[in-house]
Amino acid sequence: MENLAEISALVKLLDDPDEEIYQHVQQRLLEYGNEAIVYLESTWEQSLDTLLQERIENIVHTIQFNNIKEDLNLWYQSGAFDLLQGALVINRYQYPDLDEQAIINQIEEIKREIWIGMQHEMSSIEKIKLINHVFYNQYGFIGNTKNHHDPQNSYLNQVLDSKKGNQISLAIIYATLAQKLDIPVYGVNLPQHFILGYIDESNAEKEYGVLFYINAFNKGAIFGKHDVDQFLRQLNLEPQPGFYSPCSNTEIIRRIIRNLISAYENLGAAEKVEELKQLQEILAENDL
Repeated sequence: MENLAEISALVKLLDDPDEEIYQHVQQRLLEYGNEAIVYLESTWEQSLDTLLQERIENIVHTIQFNNIKEDLNLWYQSGAFDLLQGALVINRYQYPDLDEQAIINQIEEIKREIWIGMQHEMSSIEKIKLINHVFYNQYGFIGNTKNHHDPQNSYLNQVLDSKKGNQISLAIIYATLAQKLDIPVYGVNLPQHFILGYIDESNAEKEYGVLFYINAFNKGAIFGKHDVDQFLRQLNLEPQPGFYSPCSNTEIIRRIIRNLISAYENLGAAEKVEELKQLQEILAENDL
């Protein structure tokens, strides 16, 4: 109860015109973190003072951003095993109050639809064609070619609601669906175009362990290594193993962050760019 009394008293001091007092109050509230948010939001709703509201918004955002930094660090330090979980952490940057279970439920629903059509004797190509049919034809997912640089293309809740996304967001949902069904589809970090690979490590003849590639942005189109070779030639890039073989979940999340930085730079949102660079640094530091 002591905490609640102090938080309540601190919130009442937030409109103090003395900048030094405000800085002290802000620091104490940031130390309380999530515990302070309910009080701050309640005060914001009851107030007509624009300065007070602005101060509250800044403190709440800072608390939530600190949470994201901790969550991202924890996700990485724990092995970055769950790609969907990593993408949800980034989603919190724009949508901190989102019901994440709703996102998981939407993905589970699509997975169930695919599972219903699965047959034991299906070949790898047939399995991918089934995913494509459900994902693109039944649910109507499509690459967002008109507003490709819109930051909303990188946030899973927006992609699931609008059925439109960029290469990487569609690939994350696609790979998550496949992996939940024990279909070995993983991200491949091709320059300027994120793709997926169907992995078959039991087939020694296949270079990089990839049976074939999938373009999630283009309705799950299936293609081979020679198409990747040709794409790299068009870009005047020397082939490297990383352009053909599966990448880590950390690399995928890094690429989402890079896309968001680029999108917010285009919009002139300097504060968001700076914050996203802090998230980038968390993953970069951990790799040293």
